[in-house]
Amino acid sequence: MEVCAAMREGIGKVIPDAEIISIPMADGGEGTAEILTLNAGGQMQTVEVLDPLGRAVKASFGLANQTAYVEMAAASGLRLLKREEYSPLKTSTFGTGQLIKAATEKGAKHLILGIGGSATTDAGTGMAAALGWRFLDINQQEIIANGENLRQIEKIIPPETGRQLVRIEVACDVNAPLFGLDGAAYVYAPQKGATPEMVKQLDDGLRHLARLIQRDFGRDFCQTPGAGAAGGLGFGALFFLEATLKEGVKIVMEQTHFYEHLEGADLVLTGEGKIDQQTLQGKLIAGIAQAANAQNIPVIALCGALLLSPQEIKELGLAYSTSILFRPMLLDEAMNDARSGVRDSTALLIRLLETLGF
Repeated sequence: MEVCAAMREGIGKVIPDAEIISIPMADGGEGTAEILTLNAGGQMQTVEVLDPLGRAVKASFGLANQTAYVEMAAASGLRLLKREEYSPLKTSTFGTGQLIKAATEKGAKHLILGIGGSATTDAGTGMAAALGWRFLDINQQEIIANGENLRQIEKIIPPETGRQLVRIEVACDVNAPLFGLDGAAYVYAPQKGATPEMVKQLDDGLRHLARLIQRDFGRDFCQTPGAGAAGGLGFGALFFLEATLKEGVKIVMEQTHFYEHLEGADLVLTGEGKIDQQTLQGKLIAGIAQAANAQNIPVIALCGALLLSPQEIKELGLAYSTSILFRPMLLDEAMNDARSGVRDSTALLIRLLETLGF
């Protein structure tokens, strides 16, 4: 919302009477729940849950017209930990399960779950434990559901109450499988503090869980695109929640009526902190560009760091992209100056387009 406000201010400096439609966007990560809740005219609800390391923390979800908007990052996100606390073997999605439970207890019949920004690699077993699933070891003893213990699971017991009748859609921004070199452990666990040895242990655990579920329940989701998202929470949502996975940006565009707002537009301005190879893999900007290009509307993206070549920018569907940094600076300084950088870069961009007769 602040980025939209800064862009609006920059446009206004050059074209005071411009017609501007601001649509805060997200793709399933941080901010998704608040954006969708405000757009639906709902309210944020705050409850106490457990953070990735099992400590009490306040977390919020949105509720509007029996639809709940939940972000796993609010309860199980990396942002809740200090860097020295990163521990992918010990972290759990238990708090995410508590958020889902709280939302259903508030009367939600439809739930949209954003799974970006996770601190976990437990394949959603922690979330499932909070919802009544039990995990037993070879001695029939119940074990803590986390990444470290995935290999120790020998039996999975569903909740006695059965599955609640809630339709769940997962906003997922990556297509990774559950395990393997392109999976949850090898690609994403190092960002969460995993050493090469931990990565191997986590990947083995994910493989073991997938085999166990296929053996005992006849379900196989390990190669489903998005199964490896959020440390395997995509896989866990498919099995434990019987959810459907959808591209996060498409869910947000549908909920915010983005396609209708495009009608009659001359230009789309968007942005991202870093435009790089991940941006090419179907994230927010790619989705926005695809929708706008279908109506022959040019898209320009502002960013902090621009790491794509001109050809890659074109392939992304952007007419132009530029950094908001006007001089070399450290990251902290750049973040402190972000609002003015977005505002002034937007003003310069609009002035250039006006000069060229756009």
